[in-house]
Amino acid sequence: MFSPRAMIQAAAGYVRKNPDEVVRAAVNATGLRFGVPIATLRWFAAQITGAKAPKDVEITSAPPALRFSAVVDAMGTPVRASAAIKIDEITISEDTLRIGVRLREVKLTLAGESDSPVATLIKSGALDLSKPGNLVKFIPKRPAAIVEAEGDRIVLDLMKVPKLARDPKIRKILSVISPVLGIRAIETDRDHLYVKLRATPAGLPEAIGKLRNGATPVREPG
Repeated sequence: MFSPRAMIQAAAGYVRKNPDEVVRAAVNATGLRFGVPIATLRWFAAQITGAKAPKDVEITSAPPALRFSAVVDAMGTPVRASAAIKIDEITISEDTLRIGVRLREVKLTLAGESDSPVATLIKSGALDLSKPGNLVKFIPKRPAAIVEAEGDRIVLDLMKVPKLARDPKIRKILSVISPVLGIRAIETDRDHLYVKLRATPAGLPEAIGKLRNGATPVREPG
């Protein structure tokens, strides 16, 4: 999907146009703070193609959140969906990759004329989009990764996805990283998405031990 050559060319072009990014990255790295230009996220979004891929994707900042907008297919009805997304929790352990997301200012508008049931529901205004977690909570057969949903907050645990949970490489990486490195916060400013890391040097012996002990036994998600 993503050509390495195209990625390198795009990155080089961005740095040429924004040479101050190199200095910014160096300064932020000293404080375990790493920024991703929002322009980079837009580039990646533009590379996603396919019949079911979101169309006309827009990504902007709404500090400390990130605002997404895109046209998606809702059961055959083209709908523009938008929301301000704030990640307020990331927990990493050997068995967990938990991400807490708050969705605010959620809006659904029709991207064209339609008389479908979805279009009728949107036109009626019957959906309470102020609390998307409450809607997700009652989805029948919701994805295994969704472990909590309440109000404007949805919590995902990616290690509940059987394919990821059974992957020994992913489990090995988590077992080595989690004792020494965590994520304090993810937030935005006008032009960047920032990831703030938390280092735990005291966990280094444990991480080295996990690295030396070989693959982590695979456990079934529960």
